[in-house]
Amino acid sequence: MLGQASSSLSIVDRLLLASASPRRRGLLEQMELSLPVETLPTDTDESTPAGWLPAQIVEQLALRKARAAREAIPDRETTALIIGADTVVVSAGTVLGKPEDAEAARQMLQQLQGSWHEVYSGIALLHSGSGETLLRHRVTRVHMKPLDANRIERYIASGEPMDKAGSYGIQGLGALLVEEIEGCYFNVVGMSLTLLSDMLSHFGVETL
Repeated sequence: MLGQASSSLSIVDRLLLASASPRRRGLLEQMELSLPVETLPTDTDESTPAGWLPAQIVEQLALRKARAAREAIPDRETTALIIGADTVVVSAGTVLGKPEDAEAARQMLQQLQGSWHEVYSGIALLHSGSGETLLRHRVTRVHMKPLDANRIERYIASGEPMDKAGSYGIQGLGALLVEEIEGCYFNVVGMSLTLLSDMLSHFGVETL
């Protein structure tokens, strides 16, 4: 089924996920969309100015990834809707991205344990033909259990923290560390499905 964007009148016949994340690909597959979904990982600079707020960080990095994907597809491709996404964790005003090494993961987990933090996930939609963009983000609050040093070390040894914002993955072993959440679970995984559904409808792509 073809989609027709309500504002730009640009045809959409496939979705292009600007990410190598199997988690985000899995989330898209859960939506059972009628359009084909492809992935195009991008190698983008994820540095941001010191003054940016968390919402601005995730929206602009998501857009940066989507734009990089658009640059990588053939010039003749004008019917793809590109999806970029980014996630950060915010604890006591400090933005936590992915850890650079085990010591960084250890410090993040020590900071998060026994307290509330916020997870910001941004989504950018970019039409490959018209260049029309739509940016949104969502916030979920997460309370992590108190963790002793041994438990933190065992979790780090699993390898799971190393490619996750805030050094944990709620969809994996990290679920055993989380006590409570307020808001969208999928936002913590990496992309809010309800938010994405609303955004897709702007481009005429139907979801449930």
